[in-house]
Amino acid sequence: MKPEERVSIHGWGSYVPRYRLPMSEIARIWGWPEHQAAALNMKEKAVAGPDEDSLTMGFEAARNAIARARVDPSRIGAVFFGSESKPYAVKPSATVIAEALGITPETMASDLEFACRAASEAMRASIGMIAGGLVEYALVVGSDTAQANPGDVLEFTASSGAAAFVLGPRDGGVAYFEGSYTYVTDTTDFWRRSLQPYPLHGEGFTGEPAYFHHIVSAVKGLMEKLGLKPGDFDYAVFHQPNGKFPLRVGKMLGIPKEKILPGLVTPVIGNTYNASALIGLARVLDVAKPGERILLAPFGSGAGSDAYSIIVTDPVEEARGLAPTFDDYLARSKRVDYAYYSKARGLLRVIK
Repeated sequence: MKPEERVSIHGWGSYVPRYRLPMSEIARIWGWPEHQAAALNMKEKAVAGPDEDSLTMGFEAARNAIARARVDPSRIGAVFFGSESKPYAVKPSATVIAEALGITPETMASDLEFACRAASEAMRASIGMIAGGLVEYALVVGSDTAQANPGDVLEFTASSGAAAFVLGPRDGGVAYFEGSYTYVTDTTDFWRRSLQPYPLHGEGFTGEPAYFHHIVSAVKGLMEKLGLKPGDFDYAVFHQPNGKFPLRVGKMLGIPKEKILPGLVTPVIGNTYNASALIGLARVLDVAKPGERILLAPFGSGAGSDAYSIIVTDPVEEARGLAPTFDDYLARSKRVDYAYYSKARGLLRVIK
């Protein structure tokens, strides 16, 4: 048995802020052509409220995941928080979430960074720790209030949201890991230097050789490792920098869009960075049936991609109703204008 096969997802949770900023509003303010959002396959994006940050959103998603896992929080031996928009430059968010959920003090806790892939790196580490017997359960949280320079094309997609997963032993889980594969290189396509308020990006360079090359390489490596082919997967969830790239990478891999659309959440909530692919996975677990196989492939600029094969099991149906689903959060959305967005996200600076 491979190490991954000893580990299951026991609980999953997502969280999406209530407020939504339409793409048409961004285009109106900055004079972008009307077809810009359509080219990205985007409709609107989630906006964190003035009292929300990556930590509070991560807590909500983690609480949902623990509710579905039905695990005593004191049995969680590791808490990982993946984000590129932490509220503190020096102070872990993982300890705050662990304390609030009753996990402390006998636990490991750490914040991780790898652009949008930090939470996936936490998942890989958790699998190894659980399979090796170091901890019984681990909590993985991916959360971001993604930043974008006002007026930059990135503002169309950068949004807010969180996802969380409780990982544990194979028995009793809602879905077990069949295998995993990682592909990493030093490819600079998206970055932010120290003390800079907004990230920079390499325009078209962010697609190839960054996003497409790394995801395709990771997925092909996974399929070769496990002896699988594209038709063996019932769902495919990729990192979602916009609503267009996941469909294109799926086509490159021979995966039809019908298998991608259930987990494609970016068109309606935007790119939630570390939560992007993980919210997509959470939405698929909201609807997937026992026995179905899920392909998960997050990506992080800098650059690297992981690929996972996940098999859904019977307990998923009982756990599903124990916490709000992604569609529950989607249904409560409220549209706002650019003025609210700029105030809520601190884009306006008052000089006294």
